[in-house]
Amino acid sequence: MGATATLVLGLLAGGSGTSQAAASLPCDIYAAAGTPCVAAHSTTRALYASFNGPLYQLKRASDSAVTDVGTLTAGGYADAARQDSFCAGTTCVINVIYDQSPRHNHMPIEPAGTAGPANSGVPADALPVTAGGHQVYGASFSGRMGYRHTAASGVAVDGRPEGMYMVTSGTHVNGLCCFDYGNAEVRIADTGNGHMDAINFGTECWFPPCSGSGPWVQADLENGLFQSDSGYSENPSNTGNSAPFVTALLKNNGQNYFALKDGNAQSGRLTTQYAGPEPSRPGYSPMHQEGSIVLGTGGDNSNGSIGSFFEGVMTSGLPTDAADDAVQANVVSVGYGAPSPVAGGTLNAGSTTSLRATTPGYTDRYVRHQANSAVTSVVSSGSSALDKGDASWIVRRGLANASCVSFESRNYPGDFLRHYDYQLLRQPMDGTAVFRADATFCPQTGKNGQGTSFASYNYPDRFIRHYENKVYIASNGGSNPFDSATSWADDVSWRVSAPWTP
Repeated sequence: MGATATLVLGLLAGGSGTSQAAASLPCDIYAAAGTPCVAAHSTTRALYASFNGPLYQLKRASDSAVTDVGTLTAGGYADAARQDSFCAGTTCVINVIYDQSPRHNHMPIEPAGTAGPANSGVPADALPVTAGGHQVYGASFSGRMGYRHTAASGVAVDGRPEGMYMVTSGTHVNGLCCFDYGNAEVRIADTGNGHMDAINFGTECWFPPCSGSGPWVQADLENGLFQSDSGYSENPSNTGNSAPFVTALLKNNGQNYFALKDGNAQSGRLTTQYAGPEPSRPGYSPMHQEGSIVLGTGGDNSNGSIGSFFEGVMTSGLPTDAADDAVQANVVSVGYGAPSPVAGGTLNAGSTTSLRATTPGYTDRYVRHQANSAVTSVVSSGSSALDKGDASWIVRRGLANASCVSFESRNYPGDFLRHYDYQLLRQPMDGTAVFRADATFCPQTGKNGQGTSFASYNYPDRFIRHYENKVYIASNGGSNPFDSATSWADDVSWRVSAPWTP
């Protein structure tokens, strides 16, 4: 029995738990199997047992200062308390995700490409989770967020073999291009078939038919998200993986074979969803990888996707199935989980709530989105599931000020309630300072003595108000009809209620 097989049996026998074996973490496992990591990125933990350096760099909004977040111990978990202390009273973004491998393939925020404008960093505190019994933070991507290393060292080029995996989430996805992690072009542009070799995870079905509704682990090989050599799904049982934590894996020998696997990152083994020839279209056999590394966007910076990232690695050489299984067992042993439950119907971060009007005669109406606009509608126990979901909001720490709040759509993860030209809209978080400010609201005692009123962060004399069933930020008197002083105090006061959809 080889060393890798022995390691697999040992990890599987240990089951899932909250501690990680200091002897063998994912990059130790791959190195022992002869396919060392050339990139190892994580905001949650070390991926080598000996690693004791920085995991990521924070940039603070209040003064643009930066600091690094490392591990609590060698081979351990992220020091989230350092982030909490550094970002207290303001907001932070993840400015750089460091490479733990000896190749130093660190990933800064991605600049503009041919298909998308310059990106923003992810909000540093948007994805609190637990790992190994510790509170840590994942990276939550909305549109126009991404990272890139355009001159990577050791990453496969010109048809050489490689493997990669990432731990992501099946609950924060969309069908826009392209939530990728892996090998991309050196120039941020589409340079042709086979010039990418990256894991894609989302609900975009590039080559129909696809089975189920996703999200699927697919191979972004440029100019296509492939589930097989023919492009479309050849596996009717691959209907997607919507688990809260998903292991997504791609490996490619660069010549005539690639494989896709996925698994529940909290339990169980990997499932091979495809293993076979490279795509039959021209340009993919052999591959033409260029050796850049991308996270969160497509190779040309198509950056409309959303997604979650906790950890990921890339290898030199094609990993063995036994090594993949051992890595999955180690991921499961981490015990990834949601943070402690937050009671619904509160303004605590992570709570899901519904906002009910207090104006006499309108107390059966709730803030909900209809298309892209915020309106008030009657919602009751007999309402449709769609209406109930549209009237439910996840409370997040304020995107522009952590002492305030932002409201994320329950039905459209990554979309937030924000004002534009004084009207409230549901729009995808784009990472800009303007969006963050427009989507931040500061709670106060209800102006009519009931519930809560929400002042606009960047227009503090304006409050969330319903007027003729639409929702605005309104002042108490002004030139706009929705600024009318009549019933203003009632219209800007809201009951923070139990959510219609938890």
